[in-house]
Amino acid sequence: MKVLFSPSETKSNLSLNLPISADSFCCKNLYTKREEVINRYQDILNSGDINRLNKIFGLKDKNRSFELAKINIKSTPTCKAIQRYTGVAYAYLKYENLTAKQKEFIDNNVIIFSNLFGPILAKDDLPIYRLKQGASLEGLKTDEFYKKKFSEELDKFLENEFIIDLRAGYYEKFYKLNLPYITMKFIKNGKVISHWAKAYRGKILKELSKYQPDSKAEFENINFENLKIQEIINKKNRFEYVFQIEN
Repeated sequence: MKVLFSPSETKSNLSLNLPISADSFCCKNLYTKREEVINRYQDILNSGDINRLNKIFGLKDKNRSFELAKINIKSTPTCKAIQRYTGVAYAYLKYENLTAKQKEFIDNNVIIFSNLFGPILAKDDLPIYRLKQGASLEGLKTDEFYKKKFSEELDKFLENEFIIDLRAGYYEKFYKLNLPYITMKFIKNGKVISHWAKAYRGKILKELSKYQPDSKAEFENINFENLKIQEIINKKNRFEYVFQIEN
């Protein structure tokens, strides 16, 4: 099984591992492509131009932007991606509290779509960084770039896998699934929830790491807390499970 997941804007300051190299990432044969994006990002950091910095960081605080601009992406220490991100979904996943078996599953089977680094495994090493969702690196749109350069490699990586897509809608731009997969929607009081969907994605990922289903039947047998399958909508290779939040 493979799980597709979103990054988060908030990040930890952990510095546990060596700086990035080709060995830091999956798809090592495409590291030079990642470098194209990383180098362009670093050039903007090095410029010291507050307007350029605020634009990619999505900030108005000049001091904070200058502080972030001091980071050298290629020389700063790293930590695993799953430990770098600290947003709502990650808070509800509670990776540090998982068993060794659950952590191993997540490390090797969760693909996170980073705005800056593209598709990475949860175990891949990342430095601290900030790039506003949707921000262009002065003409280079990272979603379009990574979709073009990495889709073929991802197709091979995901071939013959049971796939669950827990990405937020924006991150579908980085890679279009052409294989059968499960996605989810969460309904409460007849309305689709958005912000708190992040929490449920984190909770579901935690349960997936525990049960590690290899088929739709096994997935449907998982008793997700406070969630009940209301309907399953099938369109071509996409199976959307609509979950009713029960409290």
